[in-house]
Amino acid sequence: MNRGIAQSLLAALLFAATLASGACSTGDAKGKGPSSGPAPVAVAPTAAVERPIARFIRATGTLMAEEQADVAAETAGRVVSAPVERGQPVSLGAELVRVSPTETDAQLKEAEANAAQLEARLGLTPSGLFDVNAVPEVQNAKASFELAQSEFNRIKSLLDQRVVSPSEFDQRRTQMEAARQQYEAAKNGAAQQYQMLQAARARVSLARKAFTDTVVRAPFNGVVAERLVSIGDYVTKGMKVAVVVRVNPLRAQLTVPEQSVSSIAVGQPIVFEVDAYAGRQFEGTVKYVAPALQADQRALTIEATVPNGSGVLKPGLFATARIEQATRTPGVLVPPSAVVTSAGTSRVYVVSGDHVDERIVTTGDTVGDLVEITKGLKAGERVATTNVGQLADGIKVS
Repeated sequence: MNRGIAQSLLAALLFAATLASGACSTGDAKGKGPSSGPAPVAVAPTAAVERPIARFIRATGTLMAEEQADVAAETAGRVVSAPVERGQPVSLGAELVRVSPTETDAQLKEAEANAAQLEARLGLTPSGLFDVNAVPEVQNAKASFELAQSEFNRIKSLLDQRVVSPSEFDQRRTQMEAARQQYEAAKNGAAQQYQMLQAARARVSLARKAFTDTVVRAPFNGVVAERLVSIGDYVTKGMKVAVVVRVNPLRAQLTVPEQSVSSIAVGQPIVFEVDAYAGRQFEGTVKYVAPALQADQRALTIEATVPNGSGVLKPGLFATARIEQATRTPGVLVPPSAVVTSAGTSRVYVVSGDHVDERIVTTGDTVGDLVEITKGLKAGERVATTNVGQLADGIKVS
C-alpha cells in the first residue's frame, strides 16, 4: 500500500469518528430534556344525588291453589260414567262421576209410596195443611160425640121434668162421655199419624238426596287435578273420586324474615317472579298475615292473592317476591356506569381535584336508571362515569 492511499483511509476514519461523536452528543442532549408523562383521563364526573326511594322486603314462598277439594262419593254403587279428565276445566255443578241410580231410585219410590199412603189416610195432599178435625176418622168420632151430647142434653131436661128415671139419665151421660173419649182418641191418633207422615216425608227427602247424590258434581269453578275412578269401579260412601282445584286466583304463601315483620300489613301490593317465566313479573296483594312467627325459622308466614286469569301460573311454583314498604327513605344514587364490580367487590372513583380516589362501596336497589350506594359514598361527591376501566387510585383526570 502506498503512502497516498494510507493517508486517504486515515482521513476517512477521522471524519466518521467526528460524526459519531456529534451524534452521541446530540442524543445525550435529548435524553437529558424534561419528561411529558401520561395524558389525563377524561371521566365526565357526575355528583351523587340523594332521593327518597321505595324500600322492598324480599320474601320467598310457593304458589298454592285458592281452593282444593277432595270430592267424594256420597252414596255407594257402581260407576257408570266418568266424563272428565285430568286438567279439564269444570264449572260449579259440572258432572264429575255418575254412580248407578237403580237402588236409590227404588228406595225413593218406596218412600214416596209410604208417604202417599199416610197422606191419603189423613185426607191430605202433598202441599195441604194439616187440620185434625178434617181427618175422616176424627170427623166420625166428632159426629158421634155431638149426637151423644145432644141426647144427654135432651134427657137432662126430661129429668128435670121427672119424665125419665135417674138410671136412664146416668146411661145417657155415660154414653156421652164415651163418645167424647173416642173423639179425643181419634184426634190423638190423627196427630200421631201426622207425625208418622212427617217421618215418611223425611225419608222421602233422604231417598231423593241419595238419588241425586249418584251424580258427583264439581263444588266450584276450577280444574280437575285428579280423577281417581273409572267406569266399572265400585265406590263406597265417602270414597274420594276426584280432586278439583281453583287456580284463579292463586295464593302465594311467603315467608318474611323476622326483622321485617313490622313492615307487613294486609292490603300491601307484592311483585314476584317465578323461575318458569324468567324476567317476567307478576303482581298480587297481601291478604293474610299470620298472628305468630314460626319458632323454628324465626319467620312470619303471609299469604297474597294472585290474579291468574291467563292460567300461566301453576300451583307449586317457587316464587321470589318483593313487598313495597309503606314509607320511603332517602338513598344515595349514582349512574350504573360509575360502578365497577370485580370479583364480587364494587368500587367507584371519586373525582378530587385533578385526580381520582378509589372507594370500595356497597350497592343497593336499582331505581330507574340509577343505582343506590348504601355504603362508601356521600351525597354530593362527584364520581367518574366514563373511561372507568382505565382508572386507578390517584390517576390524573380531566
